[in-house]
Amino acid sequence: MAVTVRDVAKAAGVSPSTVSRVFTAPEQVQAATRDKVQEAAGRLGYRPDPAARTLRSGRTESLGLVIPDIANPFFPPIVKAMQTRARTHGHTLLVADCDEREADELETIEAIVKKVDGLVLWASTLSDGRLRELAAEIPLVLVNRHVPGVPELHVSLTPGVTQAAEHLRALGHTSCVFVNCSRPEHLRGKSIRETFDAQGLALVELGPYEPRFETGLHAATLAIANGATAILAHNDLVAVGVLHGLAGAGVDVPGEVSVIGIDDTLLAGLSIPALTTIRISPQTVATHATDLIVEAIGGAATGQQLVEVGSRLIPRASTGPAPQRA
Repeated sequence: MAVTVRDVAKAAGVSPSTVSRVFTAPEQVQAATRDKVQEAAGRLGYRPDPAARTLRSGRTESLGLVIPDIANPFFPPIVKAMQTRARTHGHTLLVADCDEREADELETIEAIVKKVDGLVLWASTLSDGRLRELAAEIPLVLVNRHVPGVPELHVSLTPGVTQAAEHLRALGHTSCVFVNCSRPEHLRGKSIRETFDAQGLALVELGPYEPRFETGLHAATLAIANGATAILAHNDLVAVGVLHGLAGAGVDVPGEVSVIGIDDTLLAGLSIPALTTIRISPQTVATHATDLIVEAIGGAATGQQLVEVGSRLIPRASTGPAPQRA
């Protein structure tokens, strides 16, 4: 039989309401009484009902994270690191997947918004107006999406992409393909084109497509037809698809074509050959995202607060000198 508030009250020699205050508003109870109640609760194995505590306080002590695709290997390490960071703030983490669809994102937010104290939305597909409305309803942090007046965490690929372009240029590459799987408003393609142009590298953009393994298989065929000697993929999952597509076509990597991914997921080190990729630290992203939403819940992060996380190139076996062509 479960231990009740009345059981603890009887053992501690206090009223049930005093026991309740110890676990919901401890600052209202004298230290000696509080210690006596907590000792009795520990001895009896009493655990306060979190649902009841939520009803009384109006707080859930939970953070919401809505991501585009949980099947993307980039996200599980971030989710795990955010869970760990959230615990240090006394929160739990509720994670939902919107499958990169606006209707699903809206439905997901509506389902969880009453269950969390604040929301982190990753690469949201919602309009600026809807996001501003949401920010007025609940503390909100956006990742890789800029809306004036809403706290934002920006994961910058510029350092890593610049290093990738320098790396390819140093290897003698001049003709490159970018397999783009981002929405136009996210401007990833524009940023990458400008970076490669600055390094004097011709870049053909394919897409936008969905960020899946099958996309890489398809893009490999198009890149071969284009005559490119280097391929930059939207993420590691797409890049591994490119590797498989090139292998199936009998194209040697990196002898004939070099391939670069983005994210530095587990796939990058396990692929054959090992994938050169642009690393984004899951721990750094998770720490900043969690701290920012906790600050927003506490009222410390308001208005246009921006935190930026950088990236860097991790060279591996999938890149090599450009082939010499007659």
